[in-house]
Parts: sequence; structure tokens; C-alpha cells
Amino acid sequence: MDLRRPIKYQWRLFLPLVVLLWTLIATLAIYTYRSEKEFREKHLNEDLRLINSRVINAYENDMELKPFMNFISQYYEKSEFNGIRMSVYQEDGTLLYCIGTPIPTHIDSEYTPEFAKMLDKGYGTSFRRSSVEDDNPYYFFGVRKSADDKIFVLTAMPYTETLVKAMAVDKGIWLVFVPVALIVTLFAYLSTRYLGKNVALLHSFASKAAAGADLTDDEQSFPHDELGDISRKIVSLYKDKTEAIERSEREHRIALKANEEKMRVTKQLANNINHELKTPVGVIKGYLDTLAGHPEMDEASRERFIEKAQGHMSRLCNMLNDLSSITRLEEGGAGVMKERVDFYDLLSNVSAEIESIKLNNGVRFEFDVPIDCYVLGNYNLLYGMVVNLIRNADFHSKGTMCAIKLIGDNSREYRFSFYDDGTGVGEEHLPHLFDRFYRIDKGRSRKVGGTGLGLPIVKNTVLVMGGTIKVRNRQPHGLEFVFSLSKWMSASGKA
Repeated sequence: MDLRRPIKYQWRLFLPLVVLLWTLIATLAIYTYRSEKEFREKHLNEDLRLINSRVINAYENDMELKPFMNFISQYYEKSEFNGIRMSVYQEDGTLLYCIGTPIPTHIDSEYTPEFAKMLDKGYGTSFRRSSVEDDNPYYFFGVRKSADDKIFVLTAMPYTETLVKAMAVDKGIWLVFVPVALIVTLFAYLSTRYLGKNVALLHSFASKAAAGADLTDDEQSFPHDELGDISRKIVSLYKDKTEAIERSEREHRIALKANEEKMRVTKQLANNINHELKTPVGVIKGYLDTLAGHPEMDEASRERFIEKAQGHMSRLCNMLNDLSSITRLEEGGAGVMKERVDFYDLLSNVSAEIESIKLNNGVRFEFDVPIDCYVLGNYNLLYGMVVNLIRNADFHSKGTMCAIKLIGDNSREYRFSFYDDGTGVGEEHLPHLFDRFYRIDKGRSRKVGGTGLGLPIVKNTVLVMGGTIKVRNRQPHGLEFVFSLSKWMSASGKA
């Protein structure tokens, strides 16, 4: 047994409480017992004084004392005073009358205790051993003197079994105190057990919390009282704190992951930009170096080299412009001015100006949008978005046409579909089509043209306008971009 193991809280409450209650009950029982015993002794003493007073009254009324004393002896014969002894002395100590063995007034030349009290108060009683009898040594003694101090009446009551019973305190008193003590003990046990339950539950909760165990059902175990409410509040605060810590750690992990991803994307972007810029710059430098190193070059070759250099220079300028555009969209999207844009009119202008848009494969553009189609956005950004979608279809779809049509709307937005009749792309490429500089063709071939930033610009434009965009292969063939744009609402809240 481990002696260092602490006593349960219930027993630390129960034991002192029971000791205190039992002490109070024992004190009350002893006090009651003594009070009852003193009452019975006082009652006996009063009876002895009454007997002495009757003898003195008979003396004062000039009655014969001996017959009267015999009458008294016979009168008490069947009571607890059976066997009473009586002695009458004159003031000079002469014994006048006696029933039973004479009762002395002195013991070893000193007054008996009751006689000494009588000389002081006029009467006296005591419980002591007899100095003249050995077979029944204990007596209650009483003495009283007459008003004229002429006689003294002494009585002695032997401590017989009858008197013992008369003097005994009723044992029924214990039939009251013992059940009361048991009831109080049970009450103390139940009370401390009830109070200790909360402490035990809190201890269990603390142990589980320290061990990281499940705390799901702990709040339901506490009783519905003030202490239970406090306990549930402690558990609830702990859970809230734990959840807050877990949430903070989770957000921290997400932030770290996002930061790592941002660093990865930034690094990849820098590598991509470096890779994409090297080619046109290298080509331009090669053409210029060739021109500068061969002044005797014929005019046709010179013009062809200059044309090639200008083409790559245009491509480099387009790439830089696209990088600038996508950077502004990502960093300054919140500051883009939005207004009512007539999307039908915008698409009409794109269709009318399609010849001015340099398309390598001459893809045809169509649109199916109602006339009163007003969206909330920026005209120039939306115009550039549509142009980029058309250029992407022309460069990569290998189809003959592309189109935009309205496919649905609700109270807040329009949903559009931009699609082509080309070959589509492999499913493995779909998640990466909006990545910067992502190319489907092997070896990152640039023969198809483009900067690799058109679709990222499209996605960021839609996001800045508050919409969403996704891409999928279209059945039976072709590629489809489904995007949404917010409806323009008038002051009355109507589109």
C-alpha cells in the first residue's frame, strides 16, 4: 500500500465533519445524562428534606415523635425509601429518637459533611460511605434543624437496588442519540460524497487534459448545481482555449504552407520569366550581331533578318506588357474601377475589330448574348479578356471558330461559355492551363506563338470582376471556358 497516496477529497471532508458532529452529539448526550442524574439526585435530596421537615413540623406541633417516625418508616416501606434510617438529636447532642442504627453527627471528632452544611444553611445532604455499617456502606444522608435550634433530624437512605433504579437515568435516552448519530453520519457521508463528486470529476478532467485524452462527455457528468455549473464552465473554457490553440496552429500551418507555395510559385515564375525572356533576347541579339558583323550582306537577307528581329522584339514587348497587366491585376485588383458595361456592345466591337487582332490561323468569332446584358466591370479589362480567349483559341485549338454565349443567370450574376471547335486538351493539362507560361506542346515550343500569359490574365480579370472561371473539354470536341460576371444593379436594386 502506498502511504504517500493522498486521501480522497471526499474523505478529507467526511472525517473532520463526522468527528465534529459526533463530538457535538456526545457532548449533548453527556450533558443530558448529567442533567438527568442531577435532577434525580436533587429530587431525592428534596424528598429527604421533606421527610426531615415533616418530623420537625411534628415536633413544633407538640406531637409524639416516635409514633410519627414509625408511621413515616411504614409509609415509605414499599417505595424507594424502604429501609430509611432516622435519628433525632437535641442541641446538646443527646439522641432522642432513632429508627434503625443511630446516625452519628461526627466522624473522627469532625462534623459529617451534611451536618456541617446544616450548621451553615439550616439543612444539608451528602452521598458518602457509612462510618458504622460495612455491609451496605453507601448512603444518601440528610439533616435539618428546627426553627428554634432545639433539635436536629438526621436521615440516611441506604443505596439499595431499588434506589439505584430510582436514581438511574433512563436508558431510552441512548435510543435517541444513537439513531441521531447514525443519521448524521449518513447525511455527512452523502453530502461529502456529493461535494466530492465534482472534485473527483475535475481531477479526472485535469488528468485527461494533461494526457490529451478525449473530453467529449465530461461536461454532462457534472451535477446541475452551482459547483457543477462552475465545473462545466471550466471545462468549456479549457475546450475553447484548446480549440483556439488548435485553430491557431492549423492557421499557422496553412499560412506556412501558403507562404511556401507562394515562394515556390515566385521562384518558378522567376525561372519561367528568365527562360521566356532569354529566347527572344538571344534571337534578337543573334540577328543584330549578324547584321553588325556582315556589312556586305545582301539587301534581301538584311531585310529578312531585320523583320525576324522586329518580330521577336514585338513578342518581347507583348510579354512584358502581359506581365505588367497580370501584376497589376494581382496586386491592385481592389483598386480597379468598376462601372456598367454593355457586354453585348463590347462583344460587337470585338467582332467588328477581329481583323485588327493579329490572328495567325484566322479563327472565326461569334457571340450569342442578349442586347440588354449589362455587367459590373471594367470595359478595357473585359475587352482584353475576350481578346485573349480568342487569341488562345486561334493559337492552340486547331479549330475554325470560337464563340461566347449566355448559358444562365440568376439575381446576382450571368454565366457565359466561351468555346471552340478544336481538338481540346488532355485531361492532365486542364488543372495547369491558368499557370503562367504553361505550354502543352512538348519541349515548350514557341512555334505556335503567344506569351504564355493570356489565360492567367483571363483568370485574374474574372476574379477581379468578382466572378469565377473554370475550364473543361467540350463534347464532342473542343475546349470550353465557363465564367461568371456580376450583374449591374441600378439604384433601385434592379438589373
